[in-house]
Amino acid sequence: MAGLSVIEVSKSFNGTPVLDRVSLELSDRELLVLLGPSGCGKSTLLRIIAGLESADSGKVYFGGRRVDQLRPKDRNVALVFQNYSLYPHMTVEKNLGFPLSVAKTPKAQIKARVDEIAAMLGLSDRLGDRPAQLSGGQRQRVALGRAMIRKPAIFLLDEPLSNLDADLRVRMRQEIVKLQRQVGVAMVHVTHDQTEALTMADRVALLHKGRIEQIGTPEELYKTPATLNVAQFVGQPKINAVMSQVEGERLLPLGVALGDLEPGVGEQVRRLQKVIVGIRPEAIEISPQGVLAGEVTACEYMGDHYVLELKYREITLTATTVASPETAVGKSVRFAVNAREALVFDCENGLRIKG
Repeated sequence: MAGLSVIEVSKSFNGTPVLDRVSLELSDRELLVLLGPSGCGKSTLLRIIAGLESADSGKVYFGGRRVDQLRPKDRNVALVFQNYSLYPHMTVEKNLGFPLSVAKTPKAQIKARVDEIAAMLGLSDRLGDRPAQLSGGQRQRVALGRAMIRKPAIFLLDEPLSNLDADLRVRMRQEIVKLQRQVGVAMVHVTHDQTEALTMADRVALLHKGRIEQIGTPEELYKTPATLNVAQFVGQPKINAVMSQVEGERLLPLGVALGDLEPGVGEQVRRLQKVIVGIRPEAIEISPQGVLAGEVTACEYMGDHYVLELKYREITLTATTVASPETAVGKSVRFAVNAREALVFDCENGLRIKG
């Protein structure tokens, strides 16, 4: 059964479209990440699901029950923001139990539920502390716990990790995923951070200019992007996008053989003549046997691999290599392109050409 269904939702502000007929569905135990750049409409969509904004058109269902005409308090959603929104004068215990106190839940039940949530979040020894005495990660756990305590129908998280430092973000990503699995409730997590999306999501919905450009597993968005925009947004370092032209049986300037492309793609490329070839950095092999040569213009050591910037003719390419490159900025290296991993896009509409 679907935990959430969004059907043809549209929204404009002062005549400017923000969401354009957005539809999505997730199961009652799924973690969906809404990914996209600032201004793409992802937070607006979350607020519409929560009831904090009303859609111009469309419908929202929780578990088969239509909710878009209900007030926020009647939707049974848990909304967590990036600023935690904790009450500074209250202890952790009072902050956690506040939603149940407002609902006039008996004190004994509040105490039992607070103890249960605190144990789950590793906060049992901090119940008497106030927010100012906690670390950023502990405050975020309190905010998550307060959202969890009412056993909501769905969790909605709006950039909850943006204010944390890099190491803490990694730990909190893992904690949120574990909690979501443990609680077993649908979760929609909004972020502009593709690493966050790829490491946390069961599925990712990438929004661009108010529309869902692709929805699928993280691996699907990375390996089989629907559009050039998806390919460029997902993946670090960024994909190389090279304007290419058919000459004989190859795509120049990288010399990608049409016969090495995905079956059926070569014929379409031959018809179009001009396309954009997408090459992931890991699909460029630095090797003395490489048929191409380029100048190293930058080299970054990342611990377990190197990221190279290569100047090839008038093109700048990014490549990754795990072997220690015998290179220095300004020197020449030979390389080859793994054509079987090449992604080809239509120049006109940006759609990936499929076999």
